Amino acid sequence: MGITAGERASVSHVVAEADTAIRAGSGDVPVLATPRLLALAEAATVAAIAPYLPAGMTSVGTSVTLEHRRASPVGAGLVVEAELTEVDGRRLLFDFIARETGPPGAPDGHGEERVVGAGTVERVLVDREAFLARAAHRA
Repeated sequence: MGITAGERASVSHVVAEADTAIRAGSGDVPVLATPRLLALAEAATVAAIAPYLPAGMTSVGTSVTLEHRRASPVGAGLVVEAELTEVDGRRLLFDFIARETGPPGAPDGHGEERVVGAGTVERVLVDREAFLARAAHRA
């Protein structure tokens, strides 16, 4: 299939009002919502394997561990990096780490560790059409 451990990708994002816990319904503070952090982590995992997927195949998330360590206010820049660490048949396991980069033009922290979150994402390779057909049948 061509997907091997070590594949990597990153996603950059600036926290907007739409990304906050208030908007996500996961809290009442205007900082990055944990569900949004997870979505960014998943986007990085998808990007890591996208160039290697055979035609008609996709991946779906099946399991996540996530530690949200630091609040990121609106305007904060983020980089979420994902690395494929294990391939077991159709099962793919990724590690990810999210770091705050600050708002555009802000100092970079000069080595200060600003980890926002980290964890793992498990995805499974599936045939897109067959998966959608099964999902529609269950609806």
